[in-house]
Amino acid sequence: MYAFTLEQPQTLSDAKRLVGAGAQALAGGQTLIASLKQRLAQPGALVDLRAVPELRGVRREGNALVIGAMTRHEEVAGHADVKASIPGLAALAGQIGDRQVRAMGTMGGSVANNDPAACYPSAVLALGATIVTDRREIAADAFFQGMYATALEPGELITAIRFPIPKKAAYAKFRQPASRFALVGVFVAQTDAGARVAVTGAGNGVFRHAGLEAALSKSFTPEAVAGVTVDAGECNGDLHASAEYRAHLVRVQTQRAVAMANGH
Repeated sequence: MYAFTLEQPQTLSDAKRLVGAGAQALAGGQTLIASLKQRLAQPGALVDLRAVPELRGVRREGNALVIGAMTRHEEVAGHADVKASIPGLAALAGQIGDRQVRAMGTMGGSVANNDPAACYPSAVLALGATIVTDRREIAADAFFQGMYATALEPGELITAIRFPIPKKAAYAKFRQPASRFALVGVFVAQTDAGARVAVTGAGNGVFRHAGLEAALSKSFTPEAVAGVTVDAGECNGDLHASAEYRAHLVRVQTQRAVAMANGH
């Protein structure tokens, strides 16, 4: 580690002022703290967002759930409104990392970081959520822009994420056993406009799969997925799995997610 200034604002306005002046926002710290230890990131000032009440909590707004950016994974997993309205999102949160990670990691931090194997981006994209910042609102389809890249501008803070409540939704995750990140994770959602399918862990970032969405929009069943081709060229290969194996897992995990969404 090295010397830096730590600010702990109590209000959103103070947090915005500090981050706008060039300080680095600190959410749950599950990625940033490790980067600081390895000197991969060396900000001169950190802004700890934990004490900002406007960034926490879950509330129902019409046919949507609004979840504050600093709401921790364990809070999402256990919240009665999330479990009742979007049980697939609660189940996803309960599978992130281990108990220690879930007690510290936050939804906003995960989405802003956009790790290509993180779980939350798949839910945000599949559910067609809206990322609310201190400056504007960004549709999920425009937010994720590749490996660790998002539409956020310098100094812009995620304040909440608004999730439309789907007819059905579920998440199936094939874990990398050491890190517990998704080797391949698939979130499926049945909405009034059709099916949405978002894949994490398989490529350079979370992505939707048009072929799977078309098949599931016609028939939201595991059998509908069987004939869909998943191109290995869209997937990464590494020491954990080949691109071909990841492509196979995308189809398998989609079938599992649909079965779970249908109550099986």
